[in-house]
Amino acid sequence: MLLSVDHVTRYRYDRPVRGVVQSHRLMPSKFDGQKVLEWSVTMTGGTLGSAFRDGAGDWVQGWTVAGPVDEIEVHVSGRVQTTDLAGVLRGHKELVPPEAYLRDTEATFADAALTEMAQIILTADSVLSGCHNLCDAISDAIAYKPGTTRARTTAAEALAQGEGVCQDHAQALIAVARAAGIPARYVSGYLQSGQDGVDHEAAHAWGELHVSGIGWIGFDPANRCCPDARYIRLGSGLDAQDAAPIRGISRGSGSEILSVTVAVQTQEQ
Repeated sequence: MLLSVDHVTRYRYDRPVRGVVQSHRLMPSKFDGQKVLEWSVTMTGGTLGSAFRDGAGDWVQGWTVAGPVDEIEVHVSGRVQTTDLAGVLRGHKELVPPEAYLRDTEATFADAALTEMAQIILTADSVLSGCHNLCDAISDAIAYKPGTTRARTTAAEALAQGEGVCQDHAQALIAVARAAGIPARYVSGYLQSGQDGVDHEAAHAWGELHVSGIGWIGFDPANRCCPDARYIRLGSGLDAQDAAPIRGISRGSGSEILSVTVAVQTQEQ
C-alpha cells in the first residue's frame, strides 16, 4: 500500500518565548514492512541540530528555534510504501535487548486490576494466542472515547474508568504484558485516515510484545488488530512519554496552546 502523510503540529504562545529546543522521532522506522519514498520534516525558524540512531533503532533529530517567537509549526510530509507483515517487526535492527522492556514506568505500573489481567496470557494455550486474547480484552475493558483522559493518564487510571484513547489502550496492553513476564513497549506512528476522509487529531499508537521464537509483534487494541499495511511505524519507548514523536522545552513564561492535524491517505501505485 502506498500511503501519503501530512502531519502538522502547531504551538502558539500567549507571549513570545525566548527559544525552543525539540527532539523529534518523526522518521519512519527501517524494517521489511515499510519503505520511505519521500519524507520531509520542517520546523518554522528551526535550525537542525545533531541526529543519531538510538539503541532501539529509532532516528532522533534535534532542532532549535531562536526567539522571540510566538508560534511554531512542525510539518511532516511524505510517502511510504507499506507491506502487511501480520504485525511482525521483521528486519528491524536494534541493540537494546527485549528484556529491557520489562521495566515499569509510572504510566505503565500494573496495579492489582492490571496484574489480574495477566492471567489472560498465563493461562492461554500459547503465548501468542494469549497476546491476541489480551489485545481483545483491553479493547473490551477500555472503550474508545476521546477527551476522557489526559496526556499523563496512567494505564491503571484508564482501566479503572473504562474509557480512553489509543495511548491508554497501548499503555494498558504493555502494563499487563510486563506483569505476565512478556517484554512490551509503546509504539508511535500513523494510521490511514478513515473511509470518511476525516483527518485525525493526533498520530496513532499501539503496543509491541516480544514473543520468543517470533520476535516483536504489534498489537493495536484500539482497532482490535495487529498493525498491517495501513500503519506507518515511527518509534518506540517504555511508555507514551518515552516514545513521543516530538519532545521539547520552551524558554519563557508564556502558556502554550497545541494543535495537531494528521492526514494519512492511500495513493495510486
